[in-house]
Amino acid sequence: MKAGHSDTYVSPLSSRYASREMLYLFSADKKFSTWRRLWVALARAEKTLGLGITDAQLAEMEAHIEDIDYGYAAEMEKKLRHDVMAHVHAFGKAAPSAMPIIHLGATSCYVGDNTDIIITREALLLVREKLLRAVAALADFAEKYRATPALGFTHFQPAQLVTVGKRACLWINELMLDLGELTHRLDSLRLLGSKGTTGTQASFMELFGGDHEKVKRLETLIAEEMGFDAVAPVSGQTYSRKEDYFTLAALSGVAQSAAKFATDMRLLSHLKECEEPFETNQIGSSAMPYKRNPMRCERICALARYVVSDAANAAQTASTQWFERTLDDSANKRISVPEAFLAVDAILNIYINVASGIRVYPKVIERHINDELPFMATENIMMKAVKLGGDRQALHEAIRVHSVAAGAAVKERGEANDLPARIAADPLFNITEPELRAELDSSKYIGRAPEQVTEYLCDVVRPALALYGVTGSGDVSEIEV
Repeated sequence: MKAGHSDTYVSPLSSRYASREMLYLFSADKKFSTWRRLWVALARAEKTLGLGITDAQLAEMEAHIEDIDYGYAAEMEKKLRHDVMAHVHAFGKAAPSAMPIIHLGATSCYVGDNTDIIITREALLLVREKLLRAVAALADFAEKYRATPALGFTHFQPAQLVTVGKRACLWINELMLDLGELTHRLDSLRLLGSKGTTGTQASFMELFGGDHEKVKRLETLIAEEMGFDAVAPVSGQTYSRKEDYFTLAALSGVAQSAAKFATDMRLLSHLKECEEPFETNQIGSSAMPYKRNPMRCERICALARYVVSDAANAAQTASTQWFERTLDDSANKRISVPEAFLAVDAILNIYINVASGIRVYPKVIERHINDELPFMATENIMMKAVKLGGDRQALHEAIRVHSVAAGAAVKERGEANDLPARIAADPLFNITEPELRAELDSSKYIGRAPEQVTEYLCDVVRPALALYGVTGSGDVSEIEV
């Protein structure tokens, strides 16, 4: 193999996108050292409950949790055609006194499924931490621009005004919904425990002479050592593959929220109202030097599309499991679960980076408001003219005529919106130009948006960040995007 694996396919998730900390969680070292910790926990619990396992055997096992001979394990797997037994032999080679009791009473899913749950929990915690950092960055942004008017859009057509900060709160709210789902997932995770080949714990009943309480206590001791307060109450050989679906559904939710944010940013970039960070030497296009393509947000959308579709993969796997166990889940989940986490990790890295450095162009935003506000202000203008003695129906018809003419000037001749001048010049309205300009103050048309931002941040967002000890988005320079 050539240096750098240049002649071998390498997943972009590992080579370009995901962070070192997430990559470690799905590494061989993490997986197989966790298998060994589970074997130690099993042996320790069995010793505590009266089986003939010695302190020396436990000590020898504990001394060799990290030093995994992958070459010997590969050699044994080639011979035995079984990955778990290959690693039993590799562990036994490192801890020979313990070889007779390693994996005692267990089936492969004891290490495989319990490890998957352990890694899932750690990966979900990392996702939650990064999601909160993105929320913190957006919260600071929303607070800064809480009262900055901006043109709102429905159907991507100009609508009533919002504020830049209020729009950011919509992005935050999506992530806060995801925070609830991730936390529910974490609170719901249970270790598989020691259930045996069909979930009946028959092998452990044999080991402990039919003592039900000892078999139940065995699971409790293992769970406590591995940091869990409960195990699955009932199972076949595996934990329900719906657990993987629920996890990937939560990750899909994060991806959906990130894609919504990134899509909005791409549209705002087109409007030249806001932009993602753009570095001094960054090239936007190999052909068009002037371009500032929103490539980070485009990457979020690209990766999110994969994660959203991956959740359906887990759903199909869960729905096709046979009775107490089948093996068509194994090869699939080795790919689908890690890659969903790696992709969401990459998405959140970019999200934090973008949210921490959004560029806002107030003059462009103001110009877009001025293009549309005269149309939006017509009801207020009409009410003012009525108060001055005008006829509501006549005024309504006059505004309609002036609006159509002003719209034609904008759309057909590319002229500026001259609706205010047309109204000021019409004696029917009896409104001076200064009075008319006062009605075109954009701050009059943003409703409670600034107050909503303040209330939402104070009542919902800041308490949630404080609960998890997050004070900001952290050092974004550490994030490679």
